Amino acid sequence: MDALMAALVLAALTQASDRTPWLAAILADRLGRGTVVVAGLVALALSYAIGVAGGRLLAPVMTPAATLLLLALALVLAGVGTGWRVARPEALERWRLPAPVTAVLGLFIMAFGDRMQFVVVALAARSDLPWAAAVGATIGAGLVAGAAALAGEAAWLALPLRAVRLAAALLLTGAGLVTGVAAVGLV
Repeated sequence: MDALMAALVLAALTQASDRTPWLAAILADRLGRGTVVVAGLVALALSYAIGVAGGRLLAPVMTPAATLLLLALALVLAGVGTGWRVARPEALERWRLPAPVTAVLGLFIMAFGDRMQFVVVALAARSDLPWAAAVGATIGAGLVAGAAALAGEAAWLALPLRAVRLAAALLLTGAGLVTGVAAVGLV
């Protein structure tokens, strides 16, 4: 169950100032908060399930030290990526799909291939319960996206997102460096 808690905390950190919750806030203002909260959970669960599948494909061909090094790399990259300022996501106003479909597809596209999905791959490759990485990541990222959707774009942007982004970047990078040092046997 360590993958569940690790993924939950890491997802909350990586998503706190990311484009996915920002898009959730934008869509919630237009499509309805409840629709976007549920759509966000579905989209995130699908994205992280794909990450688990990737982790399960890698696990048999990697040593325990290699999977720890993969996790270290994922954390460092997540930290560096979290530190960058993000641009406003496209509001998807031209999409002519029903609101739930727009929200699920838009949020899935935003989450697919992001830094947290890479962390889920690494956690799943290391875990005896790989699905726990997807569940934890969905809960952690879903809490952040849900909070953004409930707040709406104006309230979301009023938060000190720059400070959150920098603090999360330092925590993730530091954790990645410590994990990397452990992976190569220096501690």
